Amino acid sequence: MTVFDWLQGVALPSGVSPFDAVEVRFKANRKAFFRKPDGVDVHVGDVVVVEADPGTDVGVVSLTGELVRAQMKARKLREDADITKIRRRATQEDIDVWQQARLREADTVREARRIIQGLRIEMKLADVEYQGDGRKATFYYTAEERIDFRQLVKELAGAFSIRVEMRQIGARQEAARVGGIGVCGRELCCASWLTDFRTVSTSAARYQQLSLNPQKLAGQCGKLKCCLNFELDQYVEGIKDFPSPNAKFKLKEGRAVVFKMDIFKRLVYLLNLDEPGSSPVPVAVEDVKELLEMNARGDAPVSIAELAIEEEPDEMEEVYADVVGQDSLTRFDEARRKKRKRGGRDRDRDRNRPAAPASGTGGGAAPKPQPAPPGPEAPRGPRPEASEGSGESAGSNRSRRNRGRGRDRRKSGNETPRPDAG
Repeated sequence: MTVFDWLQGVALPSGVSPFDAVEVRFKANRKAFFRKPDGVDVHVGDVVVVEADPGTDVGVVSLTGELVRAQMKARKLREDADITKIRRRATQEDIDVWQQARLREADTVREARRIIQGLRIEMKLADVEYQGDGRKATFYYTAEERIDFRQLVKELAGAFSIRVEMRQIGARQEAARVGGIGVCGRELCCASWLTDFRTVSTSAARYQQLSLNPQKLAGQCGKLKCCLNFELDQYVEGIKDFPSPNAKFKLKEGRAVVFKMDIFKRLVYLLNLDEPGSSPVPVAVEDVKELLEMNARGDAPVSIAELAIEEEPDEMEEVYADVVGQDSLTRFDEARRKKRKRGGRDRDRDRNRPAAPASGTGGGAAPKPQPAPPGPEAPRGPRPEASEGSGESAGSNRSRRNRGRGRDRRKSGNETPRPDAG
């Protein structure tokens, strides 16, 4: 409920004295107006001590100057009204007592709720506010029916040794004291700026073509959202050109009713009752009026499709669709996969390529090695390694050694003779 002082720093006209009242803020959104003390000038943010019943209370100056005059007028309070004066600026001792009293509020709420539950009283304790001197506490509650507090006040006064004041508030005032974030993503209106709680009915939702879903129409207070009344006058003015939601139309192929209305696009969606499963057809408001005049004369169009108009796609939807289709999230993965496959094929090709001939044995190109004649398979032994600095490859050394081993086995007679081909 903070008011921005846009007149701060603006000099007053000559001959005009500053307004002698200030606005003091207490806990949550509770505010009050007080006169300035004699001979003491207070500014926004000063902690002051004011009169209370009984004792004193401590608050913070939230507004000074000409805007206080406007706030008093908005609260229907005359400028020369009899309001109390600020006693003095708060000392450090006053601030310490005030802070200690504020720290007791959370424990007081928990203990008071336990007492209420023990007495079986049908009420909901919303908040507790201690007075600045700690001598009195105000208990804010909500209840559906009238409650007898005589026993409860005795229990609370005995438990906390303070003077007890019970104050009943509504569901909207409770939400304003608790605070929170609405479905719009902003701070609750009742906790930030709204002070005039007007009655909200379901007709406001009907005028705005909203579905009567209690979970979506209700706010954190459990009542209908106050924002349903914000644009209601514009909707009531704009819907005067539209037909009644209960209007019925006669067509040659059957009957039609109003399915919904779009006030911004000035369209009426008609639904054919004699064609089960058919979709609503958008029709301009002017064509709907003409259709009503034709029905009044006893005429009817050939088909509802003659009056239908083609809806243009929303520009924002087109932009959103184009943005989604521009790039693929896996476009870099595809490039890496192709590069990996190409590198694998190159390695396989190098692995299957025959060994290069020895160099340095003579001029000219070396002849291609001839395949060995078919013969019995030699037993496999350990793989010899190519010596450093040799001009022959490891593959040629291995084949020459295998052929030598085969000749040695045939000489010793250990090898089985091969049968003739004939």
